[in-house]
Amino acid sequence: MKTERLVHMANQIADFFASYPHDEAVAGTADHLKKFWDPRMRKALIEYARGGGAGLRDLVTAAIPKLDPRHEAGPDIRQPPGP
Repeated sequence: MKTERLVHMANQIADFFASYPHDEAVAGTADHLKKFWDPRMRKALIEYARGGGAGLRDLVTAAIPKLDPRHEAGPDIRQPPGP
């Protein structure tokens, strides 16, 4: 699947959760990606985020560490400021 399509789909998920409190929105976005995305899609999204993640919504960027078992909020993925 093309990266642009993954970014668009991830952003749509984040848009759905955007009205939730920040922590719930991040958790909801991550949970949806874990439950409904193929592992290859998640891996591609994680790698894209590691490369800078241009165009990803802040909620997607904040959810990425919850998808990547190798690190929790490591320095290679930008973290948006809290609420």
